[in-house]
Amino acid sequence: MKIAIINGPNLNLLGKREPGIYGNQGFDEYYTELQSKFPEVAFSYFQSNVEGELINELQRVGFDFQGIVMNPGGYTHTSVAIGDAIAAIKTPLIEVHISNVHAREDFRKLSHVSAKAAGSIIGLGLKGYELAVRWLIDHQ
Repeated sequence: MKIAIINGPNLNLLGKREPGIYGNQGFDEYYTELQSKFPEVAFSYFQSNVEGELINELQRVGFDFQGIVMNPGGYTHTSVAIGDAIAAIKTPLIEVHISNVHAREDFRKLSHVSAKAAGSIIGLGLKGYELAVRWLIDHQ
């Protein structure tokens, strides 16, 4: 099974950026742990701070992979284009957010992704990625 993990802007700073909200662990370290938990999965990982690059990656994996776990970061609340790209692909996508976006600023309560995703996992820290992968495996 092939699962793509796609992270949006500023998620390359996990472990350094606002650890009170996002924790102290960097994503590279967590990604290694995730791979060891799911040896049967061929993971692909992509992170970009650039909206168009995220759309290109969605289109690249969106027809050949069995699942996508995506944390669009701040683009969740602003990018109609990312929402449109998710609607255009066939691969089921789980939206993940490390923090509880609904307990934060009002602008974070709008998602251009949620309605196009198979589901959303919000506010459970990095554990949300693992839960998303488990769901994708169970529903392939």
